[in-house]
Amino acid sequence: MRTWREIRGFPLAIRLLLVNQLGVNTGFYLLVPYLALHMSEDLGMSAAVVGIVLGVRNLSQQGLFLIGGSASDRLGARGVIIAGCALRTVGFGLFALGDGLPVLLGASVLSGLAGALFNPAVRAYLALEAGERKAEAFALFNVFATTGALIGPLLGSALLLVDFRASALTAAGIFAVLTIAQALALPARTVPPTGNSVLADWREAAGNRRFLAFALAMVGLFTMENQLYLLIPDGARRATGWDGAAGLVFLAGTLTNLWLQLRITRALKKRGSRARWISAGLALMGLSFVPPLAVAGHGTAPDGLADAALRALPVLAGALLLHLGVMIAQPFVMELIPGFGRPELTGTYFGLFYVVSGIAAAVGNTVVGWAMDAGERMGARWLPWACCLAFGLVSAAAVGRLHRRRVLPAASPPVPTATA
Repeated sequence: MRTWREIRGFPLAIRLLLVNQLGVNTGFYLLVPYLALHMSEDLGMSAAVVGIVLGVRNLSQQGLFLIGGSASDRLGARGVIIAGCALRTVGFGLFALGDGLPVLLGASVLSGLAGALFNPAVRAYLALEAGERKAEAFALFNVFATTGALIGPLLGSALLLVDFRASALTAAGIFAVLTIAQALALPARTVPPTGNSVLADWREAAGNRRFLAFALAMVGLFTMENQLYLLIPDGARRATGWDGAAGLVFLAGTLTNLWLQLRITRALKKRGSRARWISAGLALMGLSFVPPLAVAGHGTAPDGLADAALRALPVLAGALLLHLGVMIAQPFVMELIPGFGRPELTGTYFGLFYVVSGIAAAVGNTVVGWAMDAGERMGARWLPWACCLAFGLVSAAAVGRLHRRRVLPAASPPVPTATA
């Protein structure tokens, strides 16, 4: 009930953006996790071709975040959000209607570009509209995003019982509804001039060493959070010998997020600096990989249901601690980003943040994947868990150092809102 009261306390624009994020993640996770399976099994494509299509989608999104952020600053976040949802409608529709490689590549480019447009634009709009309540707004944003990430795969797996085309058309339909909803109900904001060219804005943001240091310090956050979809599910399957264990672990974490996220953010906001809680959250995320070490070395199948449940407990504990660390750190990270630069460049800073941290996290995920393979070869299955522990502690220490050197801004000041 507290969560719903908090939601009703925000303006209509923020409530609509929360629902938008629920729909975005539902539509995305309804389709994308099953795309590789469709191309390999249904279309008979090689692993190399599948990798190219998925890589094009990821590159189109990660590489163009800065463009989406700048477009948000110059054209207005509302229009960029609508354009992004419309492009993803077309992209996901092409996945349903086309089986040839050119069509699939085009669909990947459009869906990736769509994410590059609306991801920074939504966060910029949210930050500007929330004023002094940025942390609570981003906490709720995380709740809705996590809920969508849970609903999407469940709905996608059910639709796959029909066929992949049903999944793709449903995902496209969700984005079409979101496009119409934003166009009809999302208020427009006046767009103050930035006073510079686009390249000058980029140079200003890229030349902000304080901001770049913070973005690089967040490599641990994104690398460890991604393990909810890579290392944690693998550990759950290995510990229990049951593929469904990964889904139960993810469900438990999602329900914990729904229950605790807003409570944690509101409580911590009143106690201590933002940097303190970001550092504490990162450290907790790193320490969350310690419990699974207890079962990482098991090379034999569990002896019965009781043994499987006992082995699953450390992995479940690690997943819950990882979720808790994300809940502590992430809203305050999002809250601080606008404070590094001028309000007129909020979208640019969000876009650059995701470019820098996305590249760094890709490197981090490569390290974790290498550690998983190397640990398997050497009989050292603890290695990837130890790598994630190191990522968490190093990132926490980096944020602490930035705070002691007074590099980080205070909670960003409220920005007057205006609608047109």
